[in-house]
Amino acid sequence: MSRRKAFKDILSHRTPDRVILDLGGCPLSGMDGKSMDNLLAHFRLSGYESITGYGIDERILTALDIDTRGVGDILKAKKSNFKKLSETTYIDEWGVKKEFTGRYWDITHSPLKEAGIDELNAFPWPDADSISKETVAKMARDAKYLYEETDYIVCASHPVFGIFELGCWMCGFEDFMYKMAAEPEFIHRFFEIVVEYQKKVIELYYSKLGRYIHYTSSGDDFATQNSTLISPAMFDEFIKPYFKERIDYTKQFTDAPYLHHSCGNVYSIIPSLISCGVDILNPIQPCAEDMLPENLKREFGEKIVFHGGLDTQEVLPFGDSKTIQAAVNSLLSYMAPQGGYIFAAAHNIQDDVPAENVEIMFRAARNYRI
Repeated sequence: MSRRKAFKDILSHRTPDRVILDLGGCPLSGMDGKSMDNLLAHFRLSGYESITGYGIDERILTALDIDTRGVGDILKAKKSNFKKLSETTYIDEWGVKKEFTGRYWDITHSPLKEAGIDELNAFPWPDADSISKETVAKMARDAKYLYEETDYIVCASHPVFGIFELGCWMCGFEDFMYKMAAEPEFIHRFFEIVVEYQKKVIELYYSKLGRYIHYTSSGDDFATQNSTLISPAMFDEFIKPYFKERIDYTKQFTDAPYLHHSCGNVYSIIPSLISCGVDILNPIQPCAEDMLPENLKREFGEKIVFHGGLDTQEVLPFGDSKTIQAAVNSLLSYMAPQGGYIFAAAHNIQDDVPAENVEIMFRAARNYRI
């Protein structure tokens, strides 16, 4: 059976004849830090090769028999707040100051912290009309090639950030959470502005890529490992209307199923995510009790497709071959039957994961018989 036929069966909640493996197909199933370099060294490879010119080295994907390939990226407006201050400090297009701290770019200034609604309305937002059409055209050519000339399952990366996380970045986490409780008019206006920007980007992006992809993605973290960051009622009041509007608008330009990523224990809002139009949920947060694979499969297995779930906190960094293979087999024993599941790690693989453990994980998943 072909990869794409298996993927279609998975989406239709029919048991496929093979497990679909994702590494780097969507932005939350990739590799961070030096993890890709470590895997290249593990396979005794040098240099860099890619079909599209970015992403995970094609030789790694081929060696591990990965079924997915990713295209696209966050689209950045030329007319924006972006300013490079030094080699380790810059202000992004949203006016958020970021500094490199050795591994990640951490936020050190939020431009709308303690701002009122007048300052919000007067803020110099990025100009979506200034996004490079040539950049989008290149992404579309990459998608078309993968779609027509290969048998891979093509996933479009989300071209915009999530509304909730963007609010936390631009206002500061504590200030944005305070505003959600005490200044609802600010929150609604913020989301209205951001969604209008998103819709311009969505039309530009998916009108070109939409016909050449098998699924697409978005990301917005709504939870910690223990619980959602806000109550389900607050989620439905503030986030759901705008999130649903974004998904509905995206589906005007593509028939591709919609994957959404949120870290953490989102169990209590899964019904809301489904009603917003989420078709695939990433990840299964394996260390959150409510997100046990067997429970998710039993309660939501016929309503949504799950993606990811192999533990990146304990099993992959510290497990031996036996432990990793057992974890893979356990996860797939719950999730793979009757379709509705795509195999991947629970999040991007960090460079604390030994390269051999990455290979063990994907070999075990490929050898699994449903």
